[in-house]
Amino acid sequence: MNTSLSMSRLIKLALPLALLSPLLAQAHGYIDSPKSRARMCQTGANTDCGEIQYEPQSVEGPKGFPAVGPLDGTIAAGGVDRFSELNVQSPTRWQTVPLKTDKNFFTWNFTALHATTDWRYYITKPGWDSSQPLSRDSFELQPFCFVEGNSKPPSSKRVTHTCRIPSDRSGYHVILATWNIADTGNAFYQVIDADIQPAATALKKGQSGAGANAERVMANPFGATHR
Repeated sequence: MNTSLSMSRLIKLALPLALLSPLLAQAHGYIDSPKSRARMCQTGANTDCGEIQYEPQSVEGPKGFPAVGPLDGTIAAGGVDRFSELNVQSPTRWQTVPLKTDKNFFTWNFTALHATTDWRYYITKPGWDSSQPLSRDSFELQPFCFVEGNSKPPSSKRVTHTCRIPSDRSGYHVILATWNIADTGNAFYQVIDADIQPAATALKKGQSGAGANAERVMANPFGATHR
C-alpha cells in the first residue's frame, strides 16, 4: 500500500470539509417575511451592505436584550463588528416593507435548528428619532409579542408567528426581533424597517397575510406593550 498516496487522498477529502465547517457553524436563521434589513441586503433591495449580504442568518450576538446584549448603536448588527453596515440609521437609508397595525405574520427561515428559549419582538416608540443610531431609548423595552420556545428546536425550518402591532404606530418604525437560544449565551437579532399603516387603511389597499406552522403565541408576560 502506498502510504503517501493514501495520505494525499485523505488530505484532499478533508480539505473541503474543513473549508465547509465554518460556513455550517455560521448557519442559523433570519426573518424572510416581511423581509428583514439583513434579508433585503441579500436580495439586493438594500445596497452597500457589506458582508451581511452573503449571510443574513448570522446576526448572532449576546442574548439578554435589553438588560444586556449588544451595545446601543450596534443593535441592528447584534454587536457583530463585521456587520456594522447594518447599524447605519437614517429616515431613508433602508428600504421599508408595508405592515399594518393589529395582526401581522412574521416568518423565520432557519438554516440550523437550535433549542429555543423564546422569540421577542420590540418596536420603536412613537416619535422616535429615525436619524439617530438605534438604541434602547429608541425602543419600547417591553416586547409587543412574545413566543415561548420551551427549550426545544423550532418545529420546522420555516416558522410563522402571529403578532399584533400597537395601534398607535404609523409611518416608519423599526421592529427588532430576537431569537434567544436556550443552550448558549447568544441570540439572533433581526431588524425590520416597516412602513406601518392603520389596519383599516391597509386592508383597503389589499395588504393581507396567512400564517403557516404557527407556534403558540403567549400573552405578553411583560405587562403593557407601550406607554
